[in-house]
Amino acid sequence: MTLANLIGLAIQLSMAIVIFCVALNARFDDVVYLLRRPGLMARSLLSMVVVMPLLAVGIAIVFDLHPAVEAALVASALSPVPPILPGKQIKAGGQSSYVIGLLVLTALVAIVYVPVAAHVLGRVFDRPIDVDPLRVAGIVGTSMLLPVLAGMLLRRVAPALAGRIDHPLSLAATGVLVVALIPILVKEWSPVLALLGNFTVVTMIVFALVGLAVGHVLGGPDPDNRSALAMATAARHPAVALAITHNAVDQPGVMAAVLLTLIVASVVTGPYVKWRWRAHEAALPQTPQEP
Repeated sequence: MTLANLIGLAIQLSMAIVIFCVALNARFDDVVYLLRRPGLMARSLLSMVVVMPLLAVGIAIVFDLHPAVEAALVASALSPVPPILPGKQIKAGGQSSYVIGLLVLTALVAIVYVPVAAHVLGRVFDRPIDVDPLRVAGIVGTSMLLPVLAGMLLRRVAPALAGRIDHPLSLAATGVLVVALIPILVKEWSPVLALLGNFTVVTMIVFALVGLAVGHVLGGPDPDNRSALAMATAARHPAVALAITHNAVDQPGVMAAVLLTLIVASVVTGPYVKWRWRAHEAALPQTPQEP
């Protein structure tokens, strides 16, 4: 196994463990949370699989961007899968039931939606895009669906153990993810710098900000659901985006563009997470202090 394969395996494993830890606080009923709320489900899908792809296409038409940047934005918009770190959604106040329900729903939708939408857009832009549904299914299955089911199963059979390993395991997985990303950042840093300018960062910031705004509005009256949908709309799973761009364009720098999109989205959503977390904490009932 090469070093590149080892790094890729470490990234996939760490992301899967992070999602596994989130699922340690979930129940099996959470999987069908959105099926019991068709209005919220419709708004969630509208936000993620309709509005954001239209926005990405509009940006690609209006701005004269590098082809790799166009591909990264459109591919990210077509990836109806919540962020790689769903714990940030919960930190922002999102209900774990909605976060898990949205993750499972969009992961299943992605298996069919991503290849179909990519094919349609390929015809629109006269750039044939063939995305293997099995490849998408493999990504969302191994890195998202299986960890969710495993986490909920452990919580069901050993709740005490699930409570003990949740926090330390999540910290360890996040640390492994950061360490594994460093070599990729070093390798892709020069291509990333080459993409700067020509409104590249501006369009990525606009993409993330609009995603936050759209998700916040369509999340409905529940402020916690607004927070979770805003995060899910603004940032997506990079592996699915790379699966879309695979063999889609022959331009160099696609990996760097996807990485830059992820970095910009993380920076832009940071203040929103802090704002929603403070609002969530302020809304909680205050425990009276003893005299």
